[in-house]
Amino acid sequence: MSKDITAITDYLLELDALKLVNRRTYIEHGLRKENSAEHSWHLAMACWSIARSFAIDVSEEKLIKLALVHDLGEIDAGDTFLYSKDRDTAHTAERDCVLRLECHSGNSISELSVLWEEQENGESIETRLLKTVDRLLPFLHNISSHGKTWKELNISRSQVLKAHAFIADDFPEIHSWMLDKIEIAVTEGWLNDC
Repeated sequence: MSKDITAITDYLLELDALKLVNRRTYIEHGLRKENSAEHSWHLAMACWSIARSFAIDVSEEKLIKLALVHDLGEIDAGDTFLYSKDRDTAHTAERDCVLRLECHSGNSISELSVLWEEQENGESIETRLLKTVDRLLPFLHNISSHGKTWKELNISRSQVLKAHAFIADDFPEIHSWMLDKIEIAVTEGWLNDC
């Protein structure tokens, strides 16, 4: 069977565009902002590591695939900040992008949309872990950078508590650690105390 190498390489360049999507999260202790491709790699590695650290019974292959497709829709839609008012509608443009990528003549991964929908709406242990770690990483970067993004955007304790409350149900140990860090962030002035 003949392969269309040009279509395949065109598709790989389409995926590479995720590197151009800048996030609001500062990395390297606040030196620069990360891009969505860096976040996707970090998310996959962190999910894998946490699953092993906590001995969580997951399909590691599925978990890593979910992490890798998680932000693909941002190629067209851009990144939507966690505390943005537009967050509720971002998934529509992201879904359209994933479908576009899935239909690309150089793509051979037929389940891109299925995986993306699962990470977006699913309730599997893999999905719940992914969502937790997806919130944990920017939180961790904010702690590492002394709340640089939080301070720039005037984020409050109540916003952070609300955005991370769901973690308490599935991963109480992680949630408890985050609560301790939130108190430090408020004390240090990284988060508004309201």
